[in-house]
Parts: sequence; structure tokens; C-alpha cells
Amino acid sequence: MQEIYFAGGCFWGIEHFFRQIHGVRSTQTGFANGKPDLTNPSYEQVYTDTTGYAETVRVQFDESETDLSFLVRMFFAAIDPLSLNRQGEDTGTRYRTGVYYTTEAQRPAIEAVFAEEQRKYTEPLRVELLPLSNYYPADEYHQDYLTKHPDGYCHLPVRLFQWARQQKNMKRT
Repeated sequence: MQEIYFAGGCFWGIEHFFRQIHGVRSTQTGFANGKPDLTNPSYEQVYTDTTGYAETVRVQFDESETDLSFLVRMFFAAIDPLSLNRQGEDTGTRYRTGVYYTTEAQRPAIEAVFAEEQRKYTEPLRVELLPLSNYYPADEYHQDYLTKHPDGYCHLPVRLFQWARQQKNMKRT
């Protein structure tokens, strides 16, 4: 089992998106890569945009069923990679986009997908690629929010969730 962390705007939609993907075993909403002196920040603290934390989703996946490159490609399909501190109508540093890896061994695969994506644009990508420096789970209210509240707010269109369920891993052998 491996894990990777994705920040892609409001974490409710990003979590629900990754829950649809074959090979993803678990997801969890939380806050990542913020000020190291602020541990276990609350949603209310992060919402102020003064903590440095991004709304982030921890994704645990079975590498025998899906691979990291595929998940990063799926992430790019769900975000606007040219938007700084904004996804949909959500704005602020807490809504920035990023991929936060947990081991140096993950970095080359992620960098390769970033390079593929960058070739699609003339502007630079506005997606962070950093090691995970810290992460704290959000409270239970924010976990699996769109399953508990199917009519809840989400910046991602419903058709994207349906599309994610249909995708199969594009593992390279």
C-alpha cells in the first residue's frame, strides 16, 4: 500500500473523485504543508489563509491495481493547473493545488507526469510538487462529505465522478 497527497481546491470534491478510482483503498480529507509551529489546525484556522495549510486529500492505493502516474494524471484531469490559489469559485491559499509525495522514490514518476502536462500549455503550471512536510486530518464532518451530503457544494461536475469510475489504470509495463 502506498500513499500520496493531493491538494486540488475544496477537499470535498477531490476526496470524492479519488474514491471513485479503481485501486484507491482509502481517502481522508485534511490539511497539509502548513506552518510547522501550528499543529493539528482546525478548519476555522485554515480558512483564515494565515496558516499556510492547503485543503488536501490523503490517497492510499494498492500499487498492484493502480500506479502513481495514473493517479497523478487523474488529478490533472480534475483541476485547472494554471489557476493560482483558486479552483472553481473557491479562492485563497488553502485552495492551492499541489502533489505532496511521501518518499523520494515517488518523485520521478510525478515529475514525468508534470512534464507531460506542462507540454500542453504555454503558461507555467501553478501546481506545487513538494515533499509532504506535515498533514493533519480534518474533523469527521469533512470526511466523505459528498457521500453523506450528495447535494452538497462541489466545484467538480458530477460527470467527472462518473468518468473517474470508468477509468482503468494505464500502467506501463
